[in-house]
Amino acid sequence: MAPLLSPHYTLIIPSLRGYGTSSKPRCHPPTDPDPDPNNHSLYAKSAMARDMIALMDALGYEGQRFLICGHDRGARVAHKLCVDFPARVHKAMVLDIVPTKRMFENWDLELSKGYWHWGFLCQPGPFPEAMILGAKGVWAENCFGQRAGRKGEIFAREARREYEGYLGDGETVHGMCEDYRAALSEDWREQEEDEEAGRRIRCPLRVLWGTKGVVGRRFKPAEVWRHHCEEGMVDEGSEGVEGGHYIPEERPEEVVRHIKEFFV
Repeated sequence: MAPLLSPHYTLIIPSLRGYGTSSKPRCHPPTDPDPDPNNHSLYAKSAMARDMIALMDALGYEGQRFLICGHDRGARVAHKLCVDFPARVHKAMVLDIVPTKRMFENWDLELSKGYWHWGFLCQPGPFPEAMILGAKGVWAENCFGQRAGRKGEIFAREARREYEGYLGDGETVHGMCEDYRAALSEDWREQEEDEEAGRRIRCPLRVLWGTKGVVGRRFKPAEVWRHHCEEGMVDEGSEGVEGGHYIPEERPEEVVRHIKEFFV
């Protein structure tokens, strides 16, 4: 998608903390004499939203509004960024998610089967970390092969090789697990607090989802998002895109069309 968008926008595409080459802080460093096993605040989406603001400021966009598009974990960060920093976001687009709180509140057999990794990755360490590091090839095939369909052919070979390489890095795997542990704790709690306080998304939001994915089958995503936005903010162009969870890889031209149409 980046080559299709770069002639039209200045693109800033960071890895979230815990992933790729970004920092991977530990919530429970070895030097902590009395660590709180329930503290995953360094990986809360509110912390990651602050990262994005700090990044934009450092790149010379301090105080300026910007456009944000996120998929999966990035879309969850985009959600919190819109709520916590409404003056900084002009428009937002989220791909194939509903808010974390809604996921947990509607957990059922279909979500348990399609999103089983949520329950696995949030288990106390070092259990999930050890399992992934001990069988990274199996984990990679599940994420980028079976789950993606067509044996992962939607991923460029170089991209998949890059993703799989990080599954052998202990700090990255730990950061990934902390991200999901935060979802079940800090993120869920913060979304409840936002809802109770009436803090909602105040900028125009376009929602895209895969019609063949679990989110598209289990929810009516645009309708769900209306409960988390100020009235009239969910864009009428929100719609399902043919495909599964990985719509940026499955339908890049379609997603780019929506971006260029909405981000004006």
